[in-house]
Amino acid sequence: MTDTRLQSARAWLETLGLAVEAMTPASEDASFRRYFRVHLASGESRILMDAPPDKEPLGPFLDIAARLAAVGVHVPEVYASAPEAGFVLLEDLGATCYLEALDEDRVERLYGDALGALAAIQCLADTEGLPPYDATRLQAEMSLFPEWLLTRHLGMTLTPAQHDLLERTRARLVEAALAQPRVFVHRDYHSRNLMVVPAHNPGILDFQDAVAGPVTYDLVSLLRDCYVAWPEDRVRDWALGYLQLAEQTGVLRAKAVDEDTFLRWFDWMGVQRHLKAAGIFARLWHRDGKPGYLADVPRTLGYVVAVCRRHPELAPFGRFVAEEVLPRLEARADTA
Repeated sequence: MTDTRLQSARAWLETLGLAVEAMTPASEDASFRRYFRVHLASGESRILMDAPPDKEPLGPFLDIAARLAAVGVHVPEVYASAPEAGFVLLEDLGATCYLEALDEDRVERLYGDALGALAAIQCLADTEGLPPYDATRLQAEMSLFPEWLLTRHLGMTLTPAQHDLLERTRARLVEAALAQPRVFVHRDYHSRNLMVVPAHNPGILDFQDAVAGPVTYDLVSLLRDCYVAWPEDRVRDWALGYLQLAEQTGVLRAKAVDEDTFLRWFDWMGVQRHLKAAGIFARLWHRDGKPGYLADVPRTLGYVVAVCRRHPELAPFGRFVAEEVLPRLEARADTA
């Protein structure tokens, strides 16, 4: 937030009758939004979201917050908003996100809570009017991988054969995604956007980009998180456990999809997401001056390689990433 916006925010808070003692940075995300913790004279705190209206319109955030609150999951309560100015005053969900809390002692409970909330969202949340996660959107996301990671960050020029391989792989991933049942998709359901809260865990953030799309998208976002990795056998068990939960809660019809098909959807959806994420991480550095996400690219592409090795149709692309991309990424890191 610039000084001008900070002054405007303080003035807006005063119009709400709040006795503000201090405002301190709460967090940043991979967008133009900023978050400040508002310390009140009463000893309570609130979160101020600053979303410049020319860059981050508040309409989608307020819409999705209402949809998710209506199904009973824990999103921050909206106390006040000024969409024309780009300010929202929110419930403070604390400072501990899943990424900071996940360990062997707590992972089963925390993921259990997150999977339960996800089932509630997929079963009950209204998808009316949400943008569709269609072929155009899926392809546009994957284009970030060659544009920003391969070309801009690594300086690669694809051969015709490599270009054809990438295009064939992208087409297969889109086909697999569109074959899945369509549900409410948070789109960034992972450890940085889930807060550990004492009641009604987890607190869910960063939901404004929700779409209607594949049933495994948020699941693979959570379980094959770009920021933390777990042994593959545990991930598989969690994924199949969610399949059972989805059937029990009505997200999926009982026995409508077998385990092998569900795991294939899960695997292939993850490749699409991780190609997008790797491109975004490079773009955050080269366009937005945020280098911190580059450290997560090797883990993100490691998922791609591991999944592709398990699926013959994707194996050639996995070899390309393992043999051509990851070595260049390592060399680039060594010279950074």
